[in-house]
Amino acid sequence: MNAPQPVIRLEPFKVACSSCNLRELCLPLGMSSEQMDRLDDIVATRRAVPRGEALFRAGEAFTSLYAVRTGFFKTCVSSEDGRDQVTGFQMAGELLGLDGIGTDRHTCDAVALEDSQVCVIPFHQLEDLSRELSDLQRHLHKIMSREIVRDHGVMLLLGSMRAEERLAAFLLNLTQRLRTRGFSGSELILRMTREEIGSYLGLKLETVSRAFSKFQEDGILEVKQRHIRVLDAEALGRLVNGTAC
Repeated sequence: MNAPQPVIRLEPFKVACSSCNLRELCLPLGMSSEQMDRLDDIVATRRAVPRGEALFRAGEAFTSLYAVRTGFFKTCVSSEDGRDQVTGFQMAGELLGLDGIGTDRHTCDAVALEDSQVCVIPFHQLEDLSRELSDLQRHLHKIMSREIVRDHGVMLLLGSMRAEERLAAFLLNLTQRLRTRGFSGSELILRMTREEIGSYLGLKLETVSRAFSKFQEDGILEVKQRHIRVLDAEALGRLVNGTAC
């Protein structure tokens, strides 16, 4: 009989926003050193989320926002027939949990697509601090506005674009976000499956696979399983008339 394995517990530890290399993509954008120190005081823990595990589930009480420090997440909701509908993908420097602000309960699941880490930001403390610091309050409003604009972009994408246009818009958006973080804008490894991409774009798995194959045949992409190299970004842009979600 094998001896039981020791339980490894990760204790929360202090995270300094002021020293984070993602600070310009996350909440402290444009804040002074003194203001950032005050924000540091409420960002008390970092939480590890292994691949496949949920950061939070729909229906759970909303207590915090989560800034993605490393890794990749998907948000999804369950449809009436039990299937998961993907509503978004989040990467380092982006926030999770905004869905819970209105009702004090989360309305979706947030699941790690790879081993990830998030900074935990207690919302009521953040709200109190934002009332004192106008720069922080303004940035919170910008973040919420950006989410609304992104939702409108997805609605436009699902309502008026053909399959190839939807995939092109998705890839352009993804590469632009990666480029903002200092990564290559032409080479990427997809953290999500083609089925998850299809769920997000309102397409069947077979349709997504055909679109990838068409892009490769046309010399727009080089596709090797999840590794994607963009060979002709202008062609992707022309497919969606220069508009990405």
